Amino acid sequence: MPGWLWAVPPVAVLAAVFLYPLALVVQQSLSPENGGGAFDAYAKVFASHSFREALGTTVWLAVGATIGCLVLGFALALVIAFVPFPGARAVAKFIDVFLSFPSFLITLALLFVYGTVGMANGLWTDVFGVSDGPFHFLATPWGVLLAEITYFTPFVMRPLLASFSQLDTAQLEVASSLGARPARIVRRVILPESLPALAAGGSLVLVMCLNEFGIVLFTGAKDVTTLPMLIYGKAILESDYSAACVVAVVNIAISVGLFGLYRVVSKRAGA
Repeated sequence: MPGWLWAVPPVAVLAAVFLYPLALVVQQSLSPENGGGAFDAYAKVFASHSFREALGTTVWLAVGATIGCLVLGFALALVIAFVPFPGARAVAKFIDVFLSFPSFLITLALLFVYGTVGMANGLWTDVFGVSDGPFHFLATPWGVLLAEITYFTPFVMRPLLASFSQLDTAQLEVASSLGARPARIVRRVILPESLPALAAGGSLVLVMCLNEFGIVLFTGAKDVTTLPMLIYGKAILESDYSAACVVAVVNIAISVGLFGLYRVVSKRAGA
């Protein structure tokens, strides 16, 4: 039996459950329901203010969350890997478990704490005897950014911890014996060795943030419209499937491009 025949079943399944629906999305984007040219729907969507605003919001939230995750993830990974404290190994194991949590669960937890009727506002009203608390930021872009950083930081920490575990501790001991302070050791020894892992984790977070839907939806940020939210609005609320498919194609193109970058960086990092 030729070896290439073994590839037929998985390719057929992949084509049926993924490639065919994707092809339908592309076809729908090129076939406006009201007639017209193949790219009329693209021209209409690209010219709309809502699309440009959603694209800008998506990009700045993804970039901002990625930067926040890189900074926070690097700091936390340093503490777990190089600062001895009871339960360090348990915390490192928890990072692996955290990666399996759905994003809306973290957002729901933040709502319980900082939501309009959350614990923080409830404590504030009880202490000061007022009718309303001061914490309303979760329904703003900054609340979405906080939720994304909270959820995606472990995706940066995981490759960093793997990178730190392979770091030659002799380099740290030599640098310390020569009088280098901890900050200098981090800057001159640890950081250069961890750059590939930082790039891999940051690339993954960037791709995932570009496609994040649950966090934006569950924070209730009505003024925050990202590309996934725009797709939802066009398809479900407005029944404008051609426009929804155009936005979906753009979102897929950006994601695939960044995922290709992530794969290249991951191979170089060995993460």
